[in-house]
Amino acid sequence: MRSEAGLGAMIRTWRDRLPPSAVALPVGRARRAVGLRREELAELAGVSVDYVVRLEQGRATTPSAQVVAALARALQLTTAERDHLYRLARLVPPEDGAISDDIPPGVHRVLSRLGDVAVAVFAADWRLIWWNRCWAALLGDPSSSPPQLRNFARDRFPVGTGPAHLAQWPMTESDSAATDAAVVSDLRRATGRFPQDARLAALIRELSTGNRRFAELWAAGTVAAHREDHKTIEHPSVGPVTVNCDALTDGDSERKIVIMTPEPGSADETKLRLAVIAGPPVTSRALRSS
Repeated sequence: MRSEAGLGAMIRTWRDRLPPSAVALPVGRARRAVGLRREELAELAGVSVDYVVRLEQGRATTPSAQVVAALARALQLTTAERDHLYRLARLVPPEDGAISDDIPPGVHRVLSRLGDVAVAVFAADWRLIWWNRCWAALLGDPSSSPPQLRNFARDRFPVGTGPAHLAQWPMTESDSAATDAAVVSDLRRATGRFPQDARLAALIRELSTGNRRFAELWAAGTVAAHREDHKTIEHPSVGPVTVNCDALTDGDSERKIVIMTPEPGSADETKLRLAVIAGPPVTSRALRSS
């Protein structure tokens, strides 16, 4: 069965869009092909012309990882396009190595328009990499903690008796066990996505050896999905604030966008607005670091 979005169709599309000049091939007047010819792609990828024809016609549908990698290089695909090519060939895309702490401009633009709700972004290993003013007002300003300690998994499964570095006020949840399992599951998935990331590996070692609860969940092979919860924050200025907590995952980077929102029109919504107007209360930790 042929599809306009299938493996063969995409190879043809990418071949047609790549001008010969992009791969240092001469462009003659008699040339009718706008992009690469099949024989040119075959030569660049190190495969036979017949195999390229069979791929494009849908008669070959399971190329090897080596062939897919060669085609991706020859076609000068972006990382996202390369990964799509692997998936079309029913293969797992290659891992790119390190966890990214960068946030794409488009995600930044969306987040900047969510000023009335508490929003934070976490990397794949649950390190906090961005938060807005509302988040700081609701949970306390994380900037007083070193960046490497601003990690939700560290706070969730503490090692030793040090202070929490994210939520600075007491917090209760509707399903604490499910959240524990989800965090461990997220980290397990991250180890599959970023198997060579040294920062992630060090975090897993530290939590496995230093926190019994984490070690138990990790040893059990926990895989769970838990993307919403209800939390009550004991805010020191406005009193308890109950919010809905929703977590979204941002594509293959495994970034987590966590959004906390009170019920519209509720007393909790009023309290959150008052907390934002007043700004984050000054904590004893912040006074010591100033």
